Amino acid sequence: MFNKYIKLVIAAGILVWAVFQFIDGNIMNGISIVLLAGIFVLFYFKNEFILLAFLQLRKQNFVGASKWLSYIKNPSTALIKKQQGYYNFLQGIMVSQTNMNQAEKYFKKALSLGLSMKHDIAMAKLQLAGIAMSKRRKREATTLISEAKKLDTQNVLTDQIKMLKQQLKKI
Repeated sequence: MFNKYIKLVIAAGILVWAVFQFIDGNIMNGISIVLLAGIFVLFYFKNEFILLAFLQLRKQNFVGASKWLSYIKNPSTALIKKQQGYYNFLQGIMVSQTNMNQAEKYFKKALSLGLSMKHDIAMAKLQLAGIAMSKRRKREATTLISEAKKLDTQNVLTDQIKMLKQQLKKI
């Protein structure tokens, strides 16, 4: 909704207002206003539209998730680097059902920008392995599967990894 720097300017302005409330002796108002400024700082690090898109994705509502992602007009100015990675990760998931070439670009860009959680990186590499298998690039698929297996420390993706390995034997 806002540029990433505008969110910080708004938070700073609200903090100045909170200081004036503390000076006037309105301690409870000042504390409440500091919490309000914290919301803008939170939205600087966690974009609200990406959070809502993840919520829709948990409900298996791909149309709703893509709707929330479409509100981000220019990701390079509205998002910080990690958020751009997650934006591309989500776009890759949305597009992977229709256009594999574009999904591959989104997943590679997401990995280059960075994802903060290991299981998200493993999921992106697993998706790239599936795309590589569909394009008959067996060597690339095996390396991506092995990297995804190393990153999957909580064994969340073991079933998908086993399924991809079985499909890889058929190629």
